[in-house]
Order: sequence, then C-alpha cells, then structure tokens
Amino acid sequence: MTDLQARLRADLITARKARDTAATAVLRSTLSAISNAEALPVEEASPTSDGPIAGAATGVGTTEAVRRALTDDDIRAIISGEQAERTSAATDLESHGAEEKAEQLRAEAELLAAYL
Repeated sequence: MTDLQARLRADLITARKARDTAATAVLRSTLSAISNAEALPVEEASPTSDGPIAGAATGVGTTEAVRRALTDDDIRAIISGEQAERTSAATDLESHGAEEKAEQLRAEAELLAAYL
C-alpha cells in the first residue's frame, strides 16, 4: 500500500467517525476504483483437472488472487479520472437543470483535488 492509499484509508475512517456522508461516499468510491485497478484479469481455467470439477483449482491458497502493485502516480491518475468524471457529470447535470446535484458533484471533485 502506498502512502497516498494509506492517507485515503485514514481519511475515510476520519470521515466515517465524523459522520460526513459525502466525504465517506467519495473516498469509498475512489478506494474501490483503486482496488479494481489492482485486480489482474482472471486467467482461463484449464479444461482438464484431477478433481471432481473440471478446471477447478485445489489446494491451500487457491482462492488468493495476485494483486497489481500501484505507485502513487498510478493512484493519482485514478483519482484524477474520478475527479474528471464528477466534473463532467456536474456539467451535464447543470445543463439539464439539476443544479443541486451538480454542486454536490463539484464538491466531491474538489475534495478529490486535495489528493492530487
């Protein structure tokens, strides 16, 4: 875990304790995006197996998946993407007259800017 990722997790705990639902939602969403980026593609199962289920892996640790190691720059890129997505959605909502929701998304994007 990088320093930036640790900071995001610590800030999530702080936001949850403060019952700050907006910050909690943004940080959870961002940490989920980071977790998704760490995941590696699932490899195709082999068509033959010695066990009762074809292609099943057996043994200790078979349910553990290797994760991709991300750098702080990778995480900043993910945060930047999350911020851009919120800013774009806010612009779209504003053009459709949903000012309140657009302001909420802009506030979320601003919160993410603190991590860039």
